[in-house]
Amino acid sequence: MARRKATEQEPAAPRQRLGSVIKRIRDLMRTDPGLNGDLDRLPQLSWMLFLKAFDDKEQEWPVERPDYQPLLQENYRWRTWAGNDRFTGEPLVEFINDDLLPRLRALGDTSTSADLASKIGHVFQGVENRMRSGYQIREVLNEINKVDFTSSKDVHAMAELYESMLQEVRDAAGDSGEFYTPRPLTKFIVQQVDPRPGETVLDPAAGTGGFLVETLEHLGMERAESVRERRDIERSIRGIEKKPLPYLLAMMNLILHGVDVPQVESGNALALLRQSASPATQVDVVVTNPPFGGAESPDVVKAFPKKYQTAETAWLFLTAILDKLKPGGRCGIVLPNGVLFGEGVGTRIKERLLKECNLHTVVRLPDGVFAPYTSIPSNLLFFEKRADGRKAEQIHDIGGWATRDVWFYEIVPPAGSKRYTKTKPMRFEEFAECTAWWGGRGRDGRVENDRAWMVSATQLHEAGFNLDVPNPSSGDDLAHRPPHELVKELIETEHEILAILAELQSSLEATR
Repeated sequence: MARRKATEQEPAAPRQRLGSVIKRIRDLMRTDPGLNGDLDRLPQLSWMLFLKAFDDKEQEWPVERPDYQPLLQENYRWRTWAGNDRFTGEPLVEFINDDLLPRLRALGDTSTSADLASKIGHVFQGVENRMRSGYQIREVLNEINKVDFTSSKDVHAMAELYESMLQEVRDAAGDSGEFYTPRPLTKFIVQQVDPRPGETVLDPAAGTGGFLVETLEHLGMERAESVRERRDIERSIRGIEKKPLPYLLAMMNLILHGVDVPQVESGNALALLRQSASPATQVDVVVTNPPFGGAESPDVVKAFPKKYQTAETAWLFLTAILDKLKPGGRCGIVLPNGVLFGEGVGTRIKERLLKECNLHTVVRLPDGVFAPYTSIPSNLLFFEKRADGRKAEQIHDIGGWATRDVWFYEIVPPAGSKRYTKTKPMRFEEFAECTAWWGGRGRDGRVENDRAWMVSATQLHEAGFNLDVPNPSSGDDLAHRPPHELVKELIETEHEILAILAELQSSLEATR
């Protein structure tokens, strides 16, 4: 028999088919006067996708959970209002704005913050329908109805498409003063911290869920062979996010990666961590990039022990994480240079870190990793809490510290580059040499080289707990570099800044 040629009648692959659906939706949204740019369009699409996914799941759950009762009344279920082709125009807009969204927000008033109703209520606390045309909304709903969230192929394809859209909204959000952790960093941190099945993993600054999604992939969520195995992985992943938009995006991101009911809390992480600072709520692993450079409210600061009180969020997150980790727990965290050399309260927190945890590795990142949103140099700190759970106050000499030596490793940009930029970002492959040097789970066989050096706890104590230790092999300091090279680099930097400003100006003019 002759081999049949591909025809237009053959169904398209899920990625291709859903890519066309998303493109059609975005084209429709661009014509609606209420939406202005990706910072409006992706949240609008996200809450609609969320309700479609939830409705599809509600039709599945009674099979897995015979006692499950639908959360929403019939007229508020997606299949009822979004599935009705004749429900359109102004009546549809009025229903969404005046009835549906207020009803969903009210679910957050339930007393138990961990239950499903409350989680959905918190998702919709900051949600608004920004589309003005009920006819455009109807067309968008009809496109979303082509997505089947009970199909693993559709979910997988949507997850890939959604991640690419998240990257776009992260870029747009960066122009508004927010920035998110680049995927290569989340992947490397999770890889090196190495969460294992059965361990609880927390990101207290979850953002759009990048660390949590990376952890799911690391734990093999897609390879889980049973419902029970998937549920165990789901329950082990936890997050906290303060801002409504990232919270919505994180919930949708996790749902698209196979999590039915994401264990992400909405609220001020520092306040929530202090409220639950008991051994029963401790976790095995923390992977995070907390906000830094900001100031926390006095009532939150006062909830911390007096000797560790500071308005700087990065210090407070580090302190809270030390309390949140179980004995033997592990952490990978992004922190700015200021934390390494900070004094006063910072010195006390670093002393506590070295006493209670084995700070085994500091990875020094090059300039531009978070370009163009911030030029603040940053570092990755990896540490393990001591197994005996002893507190800093119980340890009085260096011999009893959990940290004996700290290894530093310097990541450098590719040859020919001094820093990363928005157009030439960091790639995961650039961590390959560090991964090879790392020495696996046991960190065996580490040696000093032109990128790696070791400093003893005694040296750090004598230096006043200053962790801002430069690479002794580096000759790239300002005092020894030729003037013509410095001038050339300054000119290149100015050109990069002008290009970014020109791009921003074009974006602003396009939205006028």
